[in-house]
Amino acid sequence: MNRPPEPDALPEIISPPPGPNSRALLRRLKSVESPGVTFVDDDFPIAWKAARGAVVVDVDGNRYLDGGAAFGVAFIGHGHPRVVAALRRQSDELIHGMGDVHPPEVRVALLEALAARAPGDLGAGVLCTGGSEAVEVALKTALLATDKAGVIAFEGGYHGLATGALEVTSRQDFRAPFRPILAGNARFVPFPRAPLADGSRRGPSLADVLQHIEEEIAAAEGDRAIGAIIVEPIQGRGGSVLPDPDLLPALRRLCDAHSILLIADEIFTGCGRTGDLFACEASDVVPDLLCVGKALGGGMPVSACLGRPAVMAAWGPSTGEALHTSTFLGHPMACAAALETLRIIDDERLLAAARRLGGHLVERLQAGLDGLPGLVEVRGRGLMIGVELAAHGGVPAGQRVLAAVGHCLRAGVLVLPCAPDASVLQLTPPATMTSRQLDVLADVVVQAMRPRAR
Repeated sequence: MNRPPEPDALPEIISPPPGPNSRALLRRLKSVESPGVTFVDDDFPIAWKAARGAVVVDVDGNRYLDGGAAFGVAFIGHGHPRVVAALRRQSDELIHGMGDVHPPEVRVALLEALAARAPGDLGAGVLCTGGSEAVEVALKTALLATDKAGVIAFEGGYHGLATGALEVTSRQDFRAPFRPILAGNARFVPFPRAPLADGSRRGPSLADVLQHIEEEIAAAEGDRAIGAIIVEPIQGRGGSVLPDPDLLPALRRLCDAHSILLIADEIFTGCGRTGDLFACEASDVVPDLLCVGKALGGGMPVSACLGRPAVMAAWGPSTGEALHTSTFLGHPMACAAALETLRIIDDERLLAAARRLGGHLVERLQAGLDGLPGLVEVRGRGLMIGVELAAHGGVPAGQRVLAAVGHCLRAGVLVLPCAPDASVLQLTPPATMTSRQLDVLADVVVQAMRPRAR
């Protein structure tokens, strides 16, 4: 393949995936990569070759629709021509800077752009390279600002796998092997879910959760007293779980009452994914600290922790050795891509597109899956959508979802499961996906979840 795919193309399978070239490449990968990184089975995964817009091509020439936007990163689509052009311009000028020393111009411009777009007065930021690091910065900031190491986090929450971020990630399969090096400062409470369509509720009520938090705050003492609450406005890897609509306002009031900080982890939900630039804006809530990443770089690795200037002042002025930095802090190439990504979101009106396309996709899925045995719900906000199944006919929910994921792959659609038990098929496609592509995506998912209709 000598040129990238057309961004508005439809799926085309010419060699049943994974094809021979993918299999050969995966054998090479297994010979040189740690075995704990990439899962490889007889029918999964494929090896990517190129991508544009909502379309991915593998090394066998198969063409797929990317229903997950590569973990939500490709919100503006893969290889957006304006981002590619911005990277070329920046590479002609400056590829690498010096972290926290001798700042490049483009680093300043990105921080200014983020401050201008952030909710409320979140005007002071730290640039990072990945979501975990942005969460690390938020947790360190909370400790410096409150002198309290304790953190309230939510069951089902995912904040990354670096040591500090892992501390507040609830997944036991991630935590258990590394428990000896975790500080034990996190206290987990249930995540109060939005009611189902029929008004019924699963799990504890918001009032019960708030009471639980109050009890945890009262019980925590000394160095582990509670200094912050960290929350995803919508749980991403936990299952595209929508919260009780009053959760964020209630947490804001509770944090204010106890003089603790509210951290919004918008690594997944930020930069337009939910139809607002930041999901917390839908609740008219301004956190003390906000983490953003994934879609921010338009495909380049960049993230940020944004905070109130008064909170960020807890770091004190730099004396020549920053307390948190890295060699690639504010990398010029990543900053250039992020700046252009923010402009594209504005210029192409992608927030409105996310709301429009997401609403259409949910409607198509709800209609197509109506009456499906074991369907719990189709839920979502903007282009962050989850289809949750329950066990049926003796088949566990996770097994049903994984079978659907495999069917989608063979039909030319890339999707992944989420939730700790893999009971949710997650859809987070690019906001640049065409209506025709979106309808194909919906049709394939519906067919995949209705095995008797295949």
